[in-house]
Amino acid sequence: MSLPSGQELRITEATLRTVVKDIFRSAGSNERECDLVADHLVEANLKGHDSHGVGMIPAYIASLKAKELTLNHAPRVVNDIGGALVLDGGLGLGQTIAFDAMVMGIERAKKTGSAIVALSNSHHIGRIGHWAEQCAREGLVSIHFVNVIADPVVAPFGGKVPKLVTNPIAIGIPRREAEPVIVDFATSKLAHGKIRVAYNKGVPVPDGTLIDAAGRPTNDPAAMFEAPTGAILPFGEHKGWTLAFACEALAGALTGGHAMKGPVTQKAIINNMLSIIVSPDALGTQATYLSELESFVHWAQLPVEGQSPTVLLPGDPERATKAERLAHGIPVDRNTWLQITAAGASVGVSEAVLAAYAG
Repeated sequence: MSLPSGQELRITEATLRTVVKDIFRSAGSNERECDLVADHLVEANLKGHDSHGVGMIPAYIASLKAKELTLNHAPRVVNDIGGALVLDGGLGLGQTIAFDAMVMGIERAKKTGSAIVALSNSHHIGRIGHWAEQCAREGLVSIHFVNVIADPVVAPFGGKVPKLVTNPIAIGIPRREAEPVIVDFATSKLAHGKIRVAYNKGVPVPDGTLIDAAGRPTNDPAAMFEAPTGAILPFGEHKGWTLAFACEALAGALTGGHAMKGPVTQKAIINNMLSIIVSPDALGTQATYLSELESFVHWAQLPVEGQSPTVLLPGDPERATKAERLAHGIPVDRNTWLQITAAGASVGVSEAVLAAYAG
């Protein structure tokens, strides 16, 4: 499909889900897995996190071609000690592996009051907030620490050479008769995927995000994709770095997985995740939890003269973006669409079919 440089497509949610399902069905995923990966990737796009949406398809297909991704796989229980589950993802598709891991953790937390789920060796599990949302829908509070085994792209605070990846953290906080509060962030200034999106669009990244190969500040996302490559900086200087370090310890080492220890050669993006899931109901604090939380929300958002707009809660911007994109379509830039088309063609989905989906 030919598009003028810089042109952006607007594709409906339903159509984009069909695109994802067609590609993964052709690649060998069963219908359940096609549904899970489509739900996850398209929801990321709907909420404005294009870095973790359908633009990840080419990377996933590349891993599959390299035999570093296993389709239709389930997490294997390595150890079950009642309040804790240790699981091995076996390089299964992360959208399936993490979903199943959370199902197991949710069931255990409802039974025992809390659960620790230590998941190692999964292929990329995508937007971590998705798993916090899964727990929140069941009325459970959850905390998720993730580390990433891939080419290092983030420099430690005080360093100029990348030593780790964008290690995200997410927290899910269910509310009474309201959408949950979802805290979800990379420990770097920007997720690597957001810099990929900027590179594909040909737009700069914000000040203070990147350094080039010589350690000089730059706004050019090419610094991460064209040799010699530079590095992403941690958010909040030493604060982002220390949280990223904690992810290496809690998600990488404690789960039985791996921490970063040098450059990697595989195409796969490997994730390890430590999840802590808590049931306020089982703890007997449900009533207090819900009332105190709503009291705080009221206090935090209480209008103050001269203050505009209203104070937003974590997750509010994503909900607003989702409403806009449901109404007007999901934007996909030209280069990302061409990359998706090539990935689809590589597993047998014709470019003509994908072009028709794009209108």
